Amino acid sequence: MPVSVKLPNEFQGIYKHIFKSNPEEGTMQLVIHELRRRLAEYRLMDKKFCDKYNMAFEDFKSKKMVEESGRSFEVEEDFCDWELALDGIDTINNELKRIAKYT
Repeated sequence: MPVSVKLPNEFQGIYKHIFKSNPEEGTMQLVIHELRRRLAEYRLMDKKFCDKYNMAFEDFKSKKMVEESGRSFEVEEDFCDWELALDGIDTINNELKRIAKYT
């Protein structure tokens, strides 16, 4: 179902000058770019944790690194952030597939 959004006139000019498109197409591009930006951020987080622990998340989880660390706050926090990043990667990839016809 299409969604209607009212924008101040100033935004319409920005769409025309920056995106070279109408507000509808420009907004779709903004959403796609934001999804890709977040995907890159989550992938960077995944890489950071893989490098930090020298293993993939599944290995980190199966080796029970949180318990091995004596439930260190840093390791538990990394576990949660890492899991969040991987969930974000999956979610955004699914969203990008859903809207692929617009890219």
